[in-house]
Amino acid sequence: MDMLIKLLFLVVFFAIMIGVGIYCRKQATDVNGFVLGNRSVGPWLTAFAFGTSYFSAVIFVGYAGQFGWRFGLASTWIGLGNAFIGSLLAWNILGRRTRVMTQHLDSATMPDFFCKRYNSQSLKITASVIIFIFLIPYTASLYNGLSRLFEMAFGIPYTYCVIGMAVLTGVYVVLGGYMATAINDFIQGIIMLGGIVAVIAAVMNVNGGLTETIALLSQESVTTSMGTEFKGAFTSFLGPDIFGLIGVVILTSLGTWGLPQMVQKFYAIKSEKSISTGTIVSTIFAIIVAGGCYFLGGFGRLFGTMSADGVKPEGGYDSVIPTMLEHLSPVIIGIVVILVLSASMSTLSSLVLTSSSVLTIDFIDPVFCKKKAMVEKKKVLCMRVFIVFFIAVSAVIAIIQASSPVLFISQMMGVSWGALAGSFLAPFMYGLYMKRVPKAAVWVNFVIGIGISVASFICNLTGVKFGNAVLEYFRSPINAGMLAMLLGIAVTPIITLIAPAKDTDRTDKIFSCYNKKVTVSSKKSIAEDETTENA
Repeated sequence: MDMLIKLLFLVVFFAIMIGVGIYCRKQATDVNGFVLGNRSVGPWLTAFAFGTSYFSAVIFVGYAGQFGWRFGLASTWIGLGNAFIGSLLAWNILGRRTRVMTQHLDSATMPDFFCKRYNSQSLKITASVIIFIFLIPYTASLYNGLSRLFEMAFGIPYTYCVIGMAVLTGVYVVLGGYMATAINDFIQGIIMLGGIVAVIAAVMNVNGGLTETIALLSQESVTTSMGTEFKGAFTSFLGPDIFGLIGVVILTSLGTWGLPQMVQKFYAIKSEKSISTGTIVSTIFAIIVAGGCYFLGGFGRLFGTMSADGVKPEGGYDSVIPTMLEHLSPVIIGIVVILVLSASMSTLSSLVLTSSSVLTIDFIDPVFCKKKAMVEKKKVLCMRVFIVFFIAVSAVIAIIQASSPVLFISQMMGVSWGALAGSFLAPFMYGLYMKRVPKAAVWVNFVIGIGISVASFICNLTGVKFGNAVLEYFRSPINAGMLAMLLGIAVTPIITLIAPAKDTDRTDKIFSCYNKKVTVSSKKSIAEDETTENA
């Protein structure tokens, strides 16, 4: 009976996802429809697409497990940072300008934006290669967290879980493109909101409620670097490691500003109202989902057992959340599986759609079809083929990675986020606001983002020890990614002052899109003559 309840949840969920893909297939006949939903996606769909692409099994299983174990309840700050920096500020600073300028430039992808904004075909091709390489490990990490929960709930081998999720996601994305992804993201987002609330309530009830659970956690202690025992560290305001916490908050919050699959959501915004509504909805969504995930993870030490090394839990960080959930009722387990399945599939669909569109539009077409551009139908077909390719490659990597004791979920995601956000955040953001940014600044950001993230990855892979506290701090993929982003933000204005862009006429034409006059209602704008009359 217990297994029947869980399977019923899955069957209904799968049927809805495939049905949406079939329903949306008529809107995915050309590039604009397949990649951007014809730029007509409403506020709620856009907000949920943004939120569900943001939070996946990597957050629920990997990050919530690892950082909840390390920081305790202070890890909730990561979720709040995701909400107010990664969602609220992102929508306010990037949303409107991204929608206006990308439509003016007729740009459908981030590499295409770099090409047309900075007048450089080589930037476009290089950016597409960076996205191609670094989105794959991120995509592979999504399977890992989900499949661990499937093994716990159904006893299904890891490999079959990966294949099942890959096939299901591939079907509805290939059929319906961005619109199918957006509608399914909305459905999956509703599941995530209800699911995280139900799961937190169930887990707290195991130890007699919220107050009792916090009291138990306050008895856990940690030994500081000075050798002092810190009791109550995991229920303290900023936790036992404030600097480590800051690095995670910055990478996971500010990092979304430079991730192509996140920024591309702004390309498809339908109207001004969509921006206002989307800002509010996505922020509330992030508070509940991200804040809830990290809050839940903060109690991990009450359910897991410390390993022999005295640092990690037995089974690794990725086992923390599954261990918390394994003794709950079959209904709650079913909700958890659908919750994490929703989170993973929404992010996976966004990643593979971004990867395939970038590779087709920004690499295959300009490099191999120089004499004659690909026709629309051929581009869409090519994107569909690459969606299958990306899903297959990432699934194979996920299966291989499952046996690796080193590259657990958060490491894989940290390397990808650091490289992508470190390379793209500064040139994209400044490109929307500053006319004088030269293409040299974009190249420098590419070198910083890739260089720092790859160096961190190699150091972790080889086990190199620096013997220096500062270098050891930035050896972490999380902290390395934070460093890459902050360096890019600081260096770009300096390069602009030293060697500003010279093609001012072309740049003026680009920025003229912000000066275009539009008619709005009085509740949005007060007419100048009206204020003069009243004076």
